[in-house]
Amino acid sequence: METLCEVTILAFGQIAEDLDTREKIIKLQTGTTIQQLVEELGQGHWLGQGLAVAVNGEKVDVDFRITDTCEIALLPPVSGG
Repeated sequence: METLCEVTILAFGQIAEDLDTREKIIKLQTGTTIQQLVEELGQGHWLGQGLAVAVNGEKVDVDFRITDTCEIALLPPVSGG
C-alpha cells in the first residue's frame, strides 16, 4: 500500500510564474525525491541550472526523500544586471 503525504510547495521567481501560484498544496507518495517532484511539476529544466531547494527552511539536495508533511521552497537562480 502506498503512503501519501501532503506537502506545501512555495515557489519563487520564474517557477511561481510557471505554476501560476506562489503556494500550492499537493499530495505525494512518501519517499518521492525532490528531483521527482520538480519533474512532476514540469520544472525539470531547472535541475542542474542552480535551482535551490529548502525543506522546512533547510537547504537540501535533489536526492532528498520526502517522508512527511513539509514545506518545500523552490528557488530558481537569480539573474541580475
